[in-house]
Amino acid sequence: MVITSEASYAYNYKFQTPVVQQQDTVGTDTLKPVQPRQPGKAEEVSKIEYSAQDSTKYSKDKSIIYLYGKARVIYGSFELDADYITYNSKDNTVFASGRKAANGKYLGKPIFKMDQQGSSSADSLFYNTKSGKGTVFNTFTEQEGGFFSGGQSKRQPDNEIHIKGVTYSTCNLPHPHFGIYITKGIVTDKQIITGPVYLKIEDIPLPLGLPFAFFPKPNKRNSGIIMPSFGDDFTRGFFLRDGGYYMNLNDYWDAKILGTYFTRGSYGASVTSNYVKRYKYNGNLKLDYGSNRYGLEGTPQYEPRKDYSIQWVHSQNAAAHPGTTFSSSVNIKTSGYNVNTAGGNSFNFQAITENELSSSISYGKTMADGKITFAAAARSNQSTKSKNVDVTLPDMSLSVQSFSPFNSKNNVGEQKWYQKVTMGYNMVSANSITSPDSLLFRKETLSQFRNGIQQTVPISINFTALKYFNFNAGGTYVEKWHFMSTRQTAIRGGLTNGVVAPDQIVMDTVNGFNRSGEYSFNMGLSTKVYNTLQFKKGKLKALRLVSTPTTSFSYRPDFSAAKYGYYKPLLYQDKTNVIDPVTNKNRLYSIHNGTLYGGPSQGENASINFGLDNTLEAKVFSSKDTTGTGTKKIPIIQGLSINGSYNFLAPEFKLSNLNFNGRSQFSDKFGVTYTGTLNPYAVRNDGFDANGLPIRTVIDKITVPRLVNFGLSFGYSLNAEAFKKRNENLDNLTEQKQKTGMTPEQAAELAQISSDPNAFVDFKIPWNFTFSYSYYYSKLANGLSPTSTNTLNFNGDFSVTPKWKVVFTSGVDFKNKGLSPTSFAIYRDLHCWDMNINWIPIGPYRSYSLTIRVKASVLQDLKLSKQQAYYTRF
Repeated sequence: MVITSEASYAYNYKFQTPVVQQQDTVGTDTLKPVQPRQPGKAEEVSKIEYSAQDSTKYSKDKSIIYLYGKARVIYGSFELDADYITYNSKDNTVFASGRKAANGKYLGKPIFKMDQQGSSSADSLFYNTKSGKGTVFNTFTEQEGGFFSGGQSKRQPDNEIHIKGVTYSTCNLPHPHFGIYITKGIVTDKQIITGPVYLKIEDIPLPLGLPFAFFPKPNKRNSGIIMPSFGDDFTRGFFLRDGGYYMNLNDYWDAKILGTYFTRGSYGASVTSNYVKRYKYNGNLKLDYGSNRYGLEGTPQYEPRKDYSIQWVHSQNAAAHPGTTFSSSVNIKTSGYNVNTAGGNSFNFQAITENELSSSISYGKTMADGKITFAAAARSNQSTKSKNVDVTLPDMSLSVQSFSPFNSKNNVGEQKWYQKVTMGYNMVSANSITSPDSLLFRKETLSQFRNGIQQTVPISINFTALKYFNFNAGGTYVEKWHFMSTRQTAIRGGLTNGVVAPDQIVMDTVNGFNRSGEYSFNMGLSTKVYNTLQFKKGKLKALRLVSTPTTSFSYRPDFSAAKYGYYKPLLYQDKTNVIDPVTNKNRLYSIHNGTLYGGPSQGENASINFGLDNTLEAKVFSSKDTTGTGTKKIPIIQGLSINGSYNFLAPEFKLSNLNFNGRSQFSDKFGVTYTGTLNPYAVRNDGFDANGLPIRTVIDKITVPRLVNFGLSFGYSLNAEAFKKRNENLDNLTEQKQKTGMTPEQAAELAQISSDPNAFVDFKIPWNFTFSYSYYYSKLANGLSPTSTNTLNFNGDFSVTPKWKVVFTSGVDFKNKGLSPTSFAIYRDLHCWDMNINWIPIGPYRSYSLTIRVKASVLQDLKLSKQQAYYTRF
């Protein structure tokens, strides 16, 4: 119902108002109270404030006020703005409407606000200031991401609102593209109860409706039924997905139970719970189970594939318990979960191909003003590819901050050399096991846990020598406590077809406490050397090279000596010694081989470690400096380092390989990293083998170093702004997690954005292209068997039109002469809806999906999807 200005003005004559006797044209400053009186009484009522930009008129007895042009009325918590407003003090009635302009447009619609509610607009309205009753025609109001528009609304004295012919939609247009049409209903503070409702798209009623409906109020959390989404899976059939029940248990805890059913025998269920206590902690727990069938009925592939997933995230507010932390990040899945459920029905390529899962529950506490730190954790690492799992329960550590035992707080003047001595303490303890995931909880597996305690005491002293050199010296003592040891026996290889098989080693475990200790000493020296080359002509003004040479000496005794008891001679079954063919001496073994922390290493070591780190930058003329004298620095090499060591006591090959690495960041968008290894020993040619291949042996002779491996990688973004919106969205979600916790939907959204740079599509950025290149070359120490990898990966997007965007990810593997995982996505912005098509054309996970859905999360289940997944085999 639309009321024009003529109809609105005609309404005033229904009160039979007399001819206006007074006109006030003061304007917007005519703010004054009205105090109407009843005959024979001097009763004062509540104050009404009003104003009008055009004019203000009164009836003859001043009981009716007429406001024209940007009129405004305030009565308590009721605020009203409109082009035309009347107030009748006799029956306490307010009427407001807009006006019809010469071009036919309806202007100056009433905008009103009540209590703590948001602003709403309408074509016209009546409101009784005394009873609180009111009637609103063609309202338009927002409620927590949703919009109510059209129809008629009537407010009752008990704050109930009766509605008729109202459309609810998440489209923010006054005439929405789609909506749920409510024929009639009642709105209370906590809920909306309706009669028949049905879906309309572009004003076309669809045969999708309900005879009655019950909705929780959008701005309140209430328990209720969650309607499932429906669609068609090419293999599993038609489905009803994620339907169930939401329970608002209390202000701090909720739960959601969902189920999924496919017509060809697959099904799934999940339980999700969120909890939060402001300023204390927050977290969420999700349990997921799925049984999926992918083959033809009657074939072995039709057997159900049963999988489960356990996910728990908990975080504690930093201010809740100062000095104490508790957190968890649990991600446990069966080895086939990601593949069989398409990454939890997300169809995200990164989720499907995820093969390394890690979980941890940790507790930490600082004591003695932060000088002592204790931490305990339970950890697991799972490989879905090898189907092995590593479990550590518990994993504890205790560390003492470095302190100076000989330094006094009352010390005056320069410190003595011994007062610069510092020491610390660190203890770690763990109980761990590695097992196939199918055997993890069996009794025979649980008895194979490895455990131990390791304590480390470092001692050091640092000071400046000869003004330009930094000198340090110290030592480290490591004490290990073991609760088992091992014994080894060699079994001679037998003669088979004239060939002697290699010896076999049998290992036995001996339970019981034993210990090992080891120590080492070290001292080092470092300095910085600055070299600058100035140029008087040209744009290049200077080159600056900063070199940081370092050298250190370390010594460690041979703990395989018999006096320590950590090593024993390896014997055959007949008690004869096993001779090492390299050293021609009795072969030894460590009794701590196979224990959690192991034992001291074999052999005496006295070595010099050396290294050189370099940075090179150029100073060039800057054309952006308007004074003509400005310069800017350009980094050319950032951290090119080379290092190695020389062991004086090694029987041979005393000099180690020389390792180098570095990086060069030429601009904000382009940088190169490189790494490699040089072998300093000569190679001797020993002829050819039976297949005609060369035989080459590395000999103990130092020569010009040879390159044995080299790696190079770089990346470049042609439009770095393309990721700005994604990063902002990621930061907002992360901040929300830190403050109030996250729902599973938000956690999934955060994971999706983190793993996929194209997950957040910004139609305002017309294009983007990013690529990365990596090359790696390696060969054996003797120079034979060279191998290399050479790959180029790229991704990007471009807008075909302002409403269409194409996103792509692919790459080239030059060695295998093929494409790396390739995917395409097409997005279409439909204002309040969006459409996306995802396609993986090649590889083991080739698939496609088409989804059309409402943008707003409040109607996230209103969508239609069609997909053919990678698991389709018929």
